[in-house]
Amino acid sequence: MPNTKSAKKDLLIHERNRLRNQSVKSKLKTLRTKALAAITTDAAASVDKVKLALKEIDSAATKGIIHKNTAARRKSRLMKRLNAAQ
Repeated sequence: MPNTKSAKKDLLIHERNRLRNQSVKSKLKTLRTKALAAITTDAAASVDKVKLALKEIDSAATKGIIHKNTAARRKSRLMKRLNAAQ
């Protein structure tokens, strides 16, 4: 348990950020799954789904939710799958 007022405040801030980061990471996973599903089934919609996923990955990296190299790796893997399917 926090002993000082600032430590209590930090605890609240960390919890708020953890919840926000958790929701963004969950959203990224969902978008990735939808993009991969679109790649395997529907070629026309797959480009739009992948673009949306890439945009959200960039956004998460900019906000510091995921590391920039992690974002680059995820984007690369998605594009590799998309290009292989086309």
